[in-house]
Parts: sequence; structure tokens; C-alpha cells
Amino acid sequence: MSQIRSTLEPDESFEGDDASELLRELEEAEREAARTGEAVVSPDVQPPRPLPRGGSRPLTEAELETEEAPQSPWVPSTQPETDLRLRARTTLDSAIDALLDQQHPDGYWCAELEGDSILQSEYILLKWIIEQEDDPRLPWIANYLRAQQRPDGTWGQYPGSGPDLSATVKGYFALKLMGDSPDAPHMKKAREKVIALGGAERCNSFTKFYFACLGQISFSACPSIPPEIMFLPRWFYFSLAHVSAWTRTMILPLSIVVTKHPLRKLTFEQGIDELYIDEKARHKLTPMNNTSRFWTKFFLIADRVLKLIDKIGTPLRKAALNKMVRWMIEHTEGSDGLGAIFPPMVYILIALRTMGFEDDHPVIKKAHKDLDDLMIIDEHKKQIRIQPCFSPIWDTGIAAYALTEAGLDSHHRVMRKCADWLVSKECRKPADWMDNVRKKVAPSGWYFEFNNPFYPDVDDTVMVAMALKKIGDPAGVEAAERSIDWVLAMQNDDGGWAAFDRTKDRKLLEHVPFADHNAIQDPSCPDITGRTLECLGHHGLRIGHPAVDKAIKFIHSKQEKEGCWFGRWGVNYIYGTWQVVCGLKNVGYDMQQPWVQQAGAWLKSVQQTDGSFGESANSYEDASLKGQGPSTASQTAWAAMAMMSIYGPHDPAVKDAIAWLCDTQLQEDHPETEDKAGSWHEQWFTGTGFPCVFYLRYHLYRLYFPVMAIGRWLHAK
Repeated sequence: MSQIRSTLEPDESFEGDDASELLRELEEAEREAARTGEAVVSPDVQPPRPLPRGGSRPLTEAELETEEAPQSPWVPSTQPETDLRLRARTTLDSAIDALLDQQHPDGYWCAELEGDSILQSEYILLKWIIEQEDDPRLPWIANYLRAQQRPDGTWGQYPGSGPDLSATVKGYFALKLMGDSPDAPHMKKAREKVIALGGAERCNSFTKFYFACLGQISFSACPSIPPEIMFLPRWFYFSLAHVSAWTRTMILPLSIVVTKHPLRKLTFEQGIDELYIDEKARHKLTPMNNTSRFWTKFFLIADRVLKLIDKIGTPLRKAALNKMVRWMIEHTEGSDGLGAIFPPMVYILIALRTMGFEDDHPVIKKAHKDLDDLMIIDEHKKQIRIQPCFSPIWDTGIAAYALTEAGLDSHHRVMRKCADWLVSKECRKPADWMDNVRKKVAPSGWYFEFNNPFYPDVDDTVMVAMALKKIGDPAGVEAAERSIDWVLAMQNDDGGWAAFDRTKDRKLLEHVPFADHNAIQDPSCPDITGRTLECLGHHGLRIGHPAVDKAIKFIHSKQEKEGCWFGRWGVNYIYGTWQVVCGLKNVGYDMQQPWVQQAGAWLKSVQQTDGSFGESANSYEDASLKGQGPSTASQTAWAAMAMMSIYGPHDPAVKDAIAWLCDTQLQEDHPETEDKAGSWHEQWFTGTGFPCVFYLRYHLYRLYFPVMAIGRWLHAK
């Protein structure tokens, strides 16, 4: 408690549990349970409803009378709840200490955001494309890239994933350019794996842009992105307003690249001929996004037509290119880079150089600095790793909300400072999102990074709005309430919410050749919709409000046959289910409804024998792995909060999840990682960027989510 005491003002004290009467009642209930053999549950909570055999659909009322509950490896413990509460109190105090230790003096949190090897390999390839391969930092970046290579020679998307062909080819190419001999054991292994996986010609389209710029393939192998898309009207199916925010920032600079064909010539020895199997396929566009045969053929024909037009040109070509350049430059103003995320921050450097911008141009210099800021230098290991972006508003919103669940509010100086910083970051600027909203609304919301005013998003906004509302500082509450109007204006016609825009689900967009990053559009998703409901509940909206009712209808329609929900932005079905059921609870929905109880039964069916939860991102590739994977603190916390919403805090499964968090908290700094005492050790990736393509390891997930779960459990009535 030393850090907590030193951080709070002298007249403050941390809010503990003063419910001695409740504890006496619990002790009596436990003694009665020991005598009768029954579990201790809240009087208003019924036993979990079962899943139907095979999990084919939600249960009907008739089936509820006959179905057996799913089998689970988890067996409830017999630990007295009073003992667990004491342990949880101690665990929470240590975790709060650890979390407050990481708060920046300005009031925010921003931990490392870890991606995979492509961040290093693509940066090296960028430097070769723009003829800056003498950058003295590249050897240290290559050192980290080598450290990421697996024993079998491949690179993957996350620990425990299968080999990623595109990442492996880029890793091999980058290291070869950095001087690694193709005969070195690690290079031979990588090369053999690439051949076994079908050759470099099977890489995704975004990888091929790099290879074309370095002369390894023809630009005919890259999908056409005509610059004239800048002039497509909003009503047109393929207009820029209908693709996701991140897609806009990526395809505009890439359109310039595939139109202007910049080329950095390499020697034969520097190339990667040895990674290709089929020379004809090497220089041919081959969509890799598993679309139907009809649409594959359709878009390949369309691509050939566009390539013919490219050779001829159009009267709008010059104006379109100039408009693209203006758009990109405008979208870097006041931002941490184009889109404030790694891929477009790289692409803009290639595109503007292609358009004649010199290295000393202020826009180019800023673009380099924005990328440089993402680097983390390890002097001891002589390595540099690159983050995909910064996550301060996301980290701060979650950390603040977690601390309010633990009892902190505006009476505590650390929370007022946090609220002040968040209020200063409210996005009051009209931006791209205005293209799709139907009613006039004042700009508001929050983005993910330090500075990205063109792209506030719903997920960050509702997270921050919940935190500010619960902190209770007047300026923060005012900003949070203002953002609710913006959030309501962003609700989609289907009742759900997407991340960055008010959109429709346009399935046809998923079939275009450059859509193989699995995120060309930004449709409604259950996880963001669930969190939005949770936020709306904090702001007084309940069942009966039109936006709430529409959202619940959307969520119900997206429930999986087992009773869970897909996690678009977190791994995976545990994440999605947590978001949904907590949202339903907070708007006053009847948690005894069969379909909600089915979600709880699914959670219990995947709880592990020690009370924990874990799910690998492999479940995005194989749906039979839903809810399965190594135990993690973040996912156990999510599941505990979800089950608490359905069954209440006294449910044995909830208590065992809380107990696991108490048991696995670090009592001292981890000897091999940066994990500190009071936190948890978690090496797995539980964040999602693009499903099946790019995943994230948020280095604070393992701390603030347990704080949230344990705090909520201790303060539950």
C-alpha cells in the first residue's frame, strides 16, 4: 500500500470494504453450504442455463427443460469466500501500486505495443527503396529481426502461430540485403520453408508492393488502384467513404506507387530469385483472399482493364495524383503520421518521393521523425524494435476505468490529473467520419494515439467516456456527455457500431485484390457494440431507448452457435463475449434470458481446471479452438467480469477465476521480462489488429484488466 498512500493526498484514504455485515452473512452462507453441499450464490441468480448438444443454436425454453449442461474441465473450489476477499484485497493493492508506478507525470499511461517481425523487415525494405540503406540503426533493427526468427527458420504473427509466408519472405529478403549469407544456416532454413509453403509468389498483395519497388517482381503482379478513385462520388459502391479509415490511408499512397512504378535496382546477388517456384506466377496478379471463383475472375478481368487504362492514362490522372498528395499531407497535420500507424507512415515516404519530394522537404522530415519515434532501443542487446503505433488514450482510458472499479475517483489527485489529460485530448475537429453521419452532431470523441485528430474512434471514445463519468471530475463528465451525442450519431443501420465510421457491411469489397489484409471495410462488430452499451448504461441509457434496443437486437443476431461472440479487436471469443454481456448488464437487460445464460454456460465450458481462461489467436483460423489456449491474466479477467455480469460475484466459477489471478500475481520482478512485482507475466498476444493477418501484445493488458476484474468483484453487492 506504500505507493497508494504516497500518491493520494493527505486527507484521502483508499476506499476499502466496510460491509462487515455482508461478510458475516457470507460466512453463515458458507457454513450452510458446507452442511448441505450446495454452492453459495446470490439469491437473485439462477444456475447457469446449458448449451444445446453440439451447440448448434440458442436454446428454446422447451429445450432448457431437457438439455444437459456442457462438460467442463473446471471443478469449483471449496475455498471460503472471506479468505479469498482478503487475498484479493492484498492482490489489488499491489496491482494498483504497479499500475500507478507506470503513470506518466502528465497523467497518462502508454505502455509498449508489440507487433510481429514485419515491422522490422518492412522498415529495412523501405530504407533500401528510398536509398537510405546506410542508416546506422539498420544493423540493430536486423539484430532484433534475427531474434524473432523461429528455430524452424520462419517468422510468425504471434507466439504459437503457424508460419507466415509473407513475413518469412520479407524477413529473409531484409536480412539478405543487410548482408546475411544465403548459405547461413538460418537463411537456408527460411528459404526451405518458403519453398515448402508454395514460394514467394504466394505472398500477400501488400508484400508485393515492396518487392515490385525493389525490382523482384513486375508491377503487373500488384493490384491496380487507379488514382481517379479520388473523384468517385460517395454514392458509388467503391468510393473512399465506404472503405475503412485505415484502408484509405494505405491505398492512397499505394495508388501513387502502382501508378508511377518507382524502382530501386538491386544486383542479382541481392535479389531473391531463389524464393520463387513458378516464374510465370511470380509476375502475375494472384489474389490470396480466398474469394469465390466468380469474384476472383471478375476482379482479375477488371484489374487487366485498369492496367490498360494505366498505360493510356486519363484526363483526370494528373489532377487525381495531385489531389492524393494534398489529401495525404493534410492528414498528417497535427497527427503522429499518416493514420498515426506504421503501414501508411511507411507508404507515404515512398509515394511522396515518387512524386518528386526531396529528402529535406519538411513533410518528408516529419514523416521520418514520426517513424523514428516508434523505435525502442535496447542498448544492452544492441537491438531496435519498432512499434506499430502508440496507444496512450487506449491505455489511459482502460487504466482509469480499472482504477474507478477499484474505488478511486475525483477525490484522488492521480485521477484528476488523468481526467485533465484525457479532456485535453478530446477530438473537436471535423474529419473523415462526417462523410457518413446522417444527422448534424458536434465533433467529439477520442482517438487511439497521442495525436490523430482525423480519426477518433468509437471504441476509444466509449472507453474514455466511461472512465471520465466514473472519475466524476466536472470537466471530464461534461466532455464524456458531449461524446455520447457523437457516439449515438455513429450507430449503424444494423444497430451495431464500427470502429471509425458509420458504415454498412459491403461484402463485395472483401473480394477486391488488395483486400487480403482482411480489413478493407469497417462493419459493425459485437465487441465494440457491447462496450458501447456498457458506456451508454453509465450515462443513464437503458432498455427502451431506441439506440439500446437496436444494439441488443444486433448483438443477439451475431451470437455464435455455442453462445459466444466473435472478438474483432481482441482475442477472441472470450473477448467478444466479455464485451457483450457486460454491456447487456449495464443497460439493465434481463441476464436470465436463455441466450444470455447460454453465453455464461459457454464460458464455464471453456474454463480451465485451475479456474483460469486462455484463448489463442489460432481460433481466428480454426473455429473449433474457440476459448482454448494458454492461460492469461487478461483473458481470465475478461471472463471473470463476464461471468460476474451473468451469475453475480458469489458464483464459484467467478471466485475461482479471481483466485487464479491472486495466485499468479508476481511477488517480485520477473527475471526475464520487464514485468514488475504486482503485475502478471503474460507473453501471449491477446490484442487483434487485423484477424488472421496482424496481432498485438498490449503490455498493460496483463495489469489493468486484472485490476478492473478484482476491483469490480470486491465492490460488487
